[in-house]
Amino acid sequence: MINRLVEKIKETGAPVVVGLDPMLDYVPKQVRKRAYEEFGETLEGAAEAIWQFNKEIVDKTFDLIPAVKPQAAMYEQFGIPGLEAFKRTVDYCKEKGLVVIGDIKRGDIGSTSAAYAAGHIGKVQVGSKTYVPFGEDFITVNPYLGSDGIHPFLKVCKEEKKGMFVLVKTSNPSSGEFQDRLIDGRPLYELVGEKVAAWGEEAMGNAYSYVGAVVGATYPEMGKALRKIMPKAYILVPGYGAQGGKGKDLVHFFDENGLGAIVNSSRGIIAAYKQEKYAGFGAENFGDASREAVKDMVSDIRGALENR
Repeated sequence: MINRLVEKIKETGAPVVVGLDPMLDYVPKQVRKRAYEEFGETLEGAAEAIWQFNKEIVDKTFDLIPAVKPQAAMYEQFGIPGLEAFKRTVDYCKEKGLVVIGDIKRGDIGSTSAAYAAGHIGKVQVGSKTYVPFGEDFITVNPYLGSDGIHPFLKVCKEEKKGMFVLVKTSNPSSGEFQDRLIDGRPLYELVGEKVAAWGEEAMGNAYSYVGAVVGATYPEMGKALRKIMPKAYILVPGYGAQGGKGKDLVHFFDENGLGAIVNSSRGIIAAYKQEKYAGFGAENFGDASREAVKDMVSDIRGALENR
């Protein structure tokens, strides 16, 4: 799957991923109104609203982008109907030819990690039949439990030719409480990066590994160091736009070929119609606002790469 992601990035010229993280207050009133008229102000109504919201954004952007990243928690908060909306979103995005990164941030040990892996990027056996439960192409994984927590995911990645992005240096302000702690004079995130590179050697695609890393856009100098530590790892870069990251901050995440990184924007894209810059589209044309925001993001990143 890493080979396909790279191909899609080359085809679109857009090293970006749209984060489908649909909080209800991002969903325009007219979309919520239609959903509530059909299902009531229920969990089913909320799930229908976010599904319709996602569908419109995907319809307006799928030709511009290589990938999407639905955040599981935004769906899980609505219970079983929310999970059904998550599954519908994954399936629809794949029908549109997009690579799907399931942002699940799971991490446990033994059979628990194996179950997470089977559910999201693998298969499950039920009697004589085999099923693909959620069917994402990549997932995000928390490495805090060590190699015991990673190996079950790595096994499924190799079997299914799927991928994972391991949390290395996250974009949130308090990430340094643990990730920046010095161990033998080195920050913990560098040691995690070395493990990502080692795990990745076990599962290589054509040029990059099935094992990538999450490194926040808000820490460009750390990204520069981690790019050297993980030369074959694709880096998923959150924190663009709403969290402050700009194209000029991101050039060090990419390798000399202008590849090796994919930049995420969530509310900066899906809630673009709420921003002053795109307010002219109005809530009724929220998908068109998202499309314009994608174009601006791609232009910003391309320009930064061309001028580095």
